[in-house]
Amino acid sequence: MNNTQQTPLNTGVFGLGSMGSGMAASLLRGGLKVHGFDPHAPAVGAFVRSGGLSGDVQSAVENLDIVVLVVVNAQQTESVLFGEAGIVQWLSPGATVMSCATVPPDFARTMAARCNEVGVNYLDSPISGGSVKAASGELTVMASGTPAAFAGAAPALDAMAAKVFALGDEPGAGSAMKVVNQLLAGVHIAAAAEAITFGISQGIDATQCVEVISQCAGTSWMFENRGPHIAAGDYTPHSSVEIFVKDLGIVSDIARQSRFAAPIAATALQQFIAASGMGHGLEDDSAVAKVYAKQAGVKLPGDVAEE
Repeated sequence: MNNTQQTPLNTGVFGLGSMGSGMAASLLRGGLKVHGFDPHAPAVGAFVRSGGLSGDVQSAVENLDIVVLVVVNAQQTESVLFGEAGIVQWLSPGATVMSCATVPPDFARTMAARCNEVGVNYLDSPISGGSVKAASGELTVMASGTPAAFAGAAPALDAMAAKVFALGDEPGAGSAMKVVNQLLAGVHIAAAAEAITFGISQGIDATQCVEVISQCAGTSWMFENRGPHIAAGDYTPHSSVEIFVKDLGIVSDIARQSRFAAPIAATALQQFIAASGMGHGLEDDSAVAKVYAKQAGVKLPGDVAEE
């Protein structure tokens, strides 16, 4: 393996969705040699046209210094690493895996132990910031792992992140912090949807609601980011409803195991589950507003209210 800075480090990004494609672009701008993989062929094609590499997974993985996993969940993470065609079997000792999905802390610890058994570093490194910051290289990373894992991932972190929180030597701490973030993010999205839909029920234009509340004490980052989606009636997925069914489900599971009551998170989870049940699971997570609209009998911008 080549771990010097004289030649570009070989980096592989697994998952070229809205987050992964932006992160891969940031890595390319950072001067790394980037291989991209995704089961969705058009995503791979777009990445290659932008200057990235793809091709045979095994041949590429054997030469990778850094692996960045931007998959959806724990199941996909384990499959990429240790499934039938899992990549860990081909990685050289000393390579570093950055795992960016939101997963339970215990799962992160298990993956780290399995990677370490074969000499592969594992950085528990969930991310925050959305697709725009992924593309601009300004993500926030909540990371934990050994000093070797941090050192191995440093060139990728430099290219992709504006802020890296080093949360200790033990994997799992990064994932625990991300779960806290997702509790707040899910609650704030549901609350923003509730507030805007409530405003519509009182005759307030959604666009005006977003404009005014964004300058008031009741605002939040999620309100300002997702509110315009609702006001425009545009539910093109940047982060889907199903993501928060999953992430708030993780919050719920951990809280139950810890005997910790999390009633506000539980209520938000039920709203996302309802949105998924209505057929909106693959729409933008702001589509949770459609649950409130249906319950209140009001129409959202774009006449998307359910009949």
